[in-house]
Amino acid sequence: MVRFLRRHSLDKSNSHTHLRKEEQESNSCTESDTAEMQEPGGNGGGGAPPLPNGRTAPRSRLARDGPPSDLDVMKERFAKLLLGEDMSGTGKGVPSALALSNAITNLAASVFGEHRKLEPMAPDTKERWKKEVGWLLSVTDHIVEFVPTRQTAENGTTMEIMSTAQRRDLQMNIPALRKLDAMLIGYMDNFVDQTEFWYEKGGDNKRDDDKWWMPTVKVPAEGLSDVTRKWLQYQKECVNQVLKAAMAINAQVLVEMEIPEIYIESLPKKGKTSLGDAIYRSITDEEFDPIEFLEGVDLSTEHKVLDLKNRIEASTIIWKRKMQTKDAKSSWGSIISFEKREQFEERAETILHLLKLQFPGAPQSQLDISKIQYNRDVGYALLESYSRVLESLAYSVISRIEDVLGADAAATNLTASEAARRQLEMNAPRKLDAREELEKLNEAPASMTLYDFMGWHFDQDELMRKKEEGTLDEAGEAMLLKKAPSLAPKKFSYVDSLTGGVRSPSARH
Repeated sequence: MVRFLRRHSLDKSNSHTHLRKEEQESNSCTESDTAEMQEPGGNGGGGAPPLPNGRTAPRSRLARDGPPSDLDVMKERFAKLLLGEDMSGTGKGVPSALALSNAITNLAASVFGEHRKLEPMAPDTKERWKKEVGWLLSVTDHIVEFVPTRQTAENGTTMEIMSTAQRRDLQMNIPALRKLDAMLIGYMDNFVDQTEFWYEKGGDNKRDDDKWWMPTVKVPAEGLSDVTRKWLQYQKECVNQVLKAAMAINAQVLVEMEIPEIYIESLPKKGKTSLGDAIYRSITDEEFDPIEFLEGVDLSTEHKVLDLKNRIEASTIIWKRKMQTKDAKSSWGSIISFEKREQFEERAETILHLLKLQFPGAPQSQLDISKIQYNRDVGYALLESYSRVLESLAYSVISRIEDVLGADAAATNLTASEAARRQLEMNAPRKLDAREELEKLNEAPASMTLYDFMGWHFDQDELMRKKEEGTLDEAGEAMLLKKAPSLAPKKFSYVDSLTGGVRSPSARH
């Protein structure tokens, strides 16, 4: 018995000793693994432990270091577009056309929203805009239509088949808008290293006008130099050409969009009901002058301008439907002759055109909002949103230039009439044509910095003298062929004054 107890106690002590050795070995292994993970060459810093076959387990997306890659950003962007901005995945999102339109609008707001000074864009911001807008516009490469093409078979016979090509309106307008985009950024880059005007910093900004949130422009006590003033006027003319081209493309796309049925159902059956008695009498009068009509209407606030635009657009739609309806018993029938109805429609469209020229920064009308909201054409959505944000950016640059010219006018104590004469740089009001405006831009000289403008401006007399003497070389001949911008004051009629006073279309976005 004693022998058995002694043997049992020895076995128990040996087992305890063996367990203590295993615990020490496991602790040492754990410490060595921890030290290895903390070494620079180990799997530390959030890395995954090695697998039995020697490979490393993939790291999770949340554990990655640094900013997301371009591929991750693009995947996230297009995932939101496919979901229609509805992250629940229940299919209650907006249509693809509206999702793409909102994406371009939001991208422009985040990129250009803080650009409040005449200065070049930051390189990283510029790169982001070009890259992400390129992603969104890449959708247009796959919007195609069938076009007839000729194909020659192996035996020499020629047959006509239908093949796919990019839709014609996208093929024409997307490169044009890309060019306008590049020109605007180039004009903004021209304001580099300028020293004749500057902006007050944070706490010193004390603007008391309707742009109280914008930084205050400062110029020297004697005002800007003559060369800088003329260069700013020239830059304003160039940006204004881009603005008119973007406005023309935007207006053209909005006209081509289908009018939603829900908008038509909300209209009254008579144009007189929409316009009101006073406006209806003015438009249907035998002697009608659109200038006198706008003079007699109260357009003192943005709300009143938008209300007039909504009324006239609604009456135009009503008259068009009445001209298309031949059944006099129909609710859309008309007792007025076709010629009279067409005349009223032309007068209303003239008023709308003058309103757009006089108040290009007015918010979108109810018709435009309905078209954009219920539009299902992805191509139209991209063209409309892209041209709209370029229009907004162009006017923003023009407004910043006018701020500098206004500060210069205040510094030199110009009278109100002289300051207004300097601001009249627009052409006479007329119907904007996208192709015509783009052709003008193609003929316009390249954008120039102030340094280039100074050299170009003062070398003209020298080049002319050399040409008269017959000593002008080919390079000088090429420079002379570039027509300098016309900076002389132009004579304008009263109709021309309607194109002044443009305002930023920020409320449209």
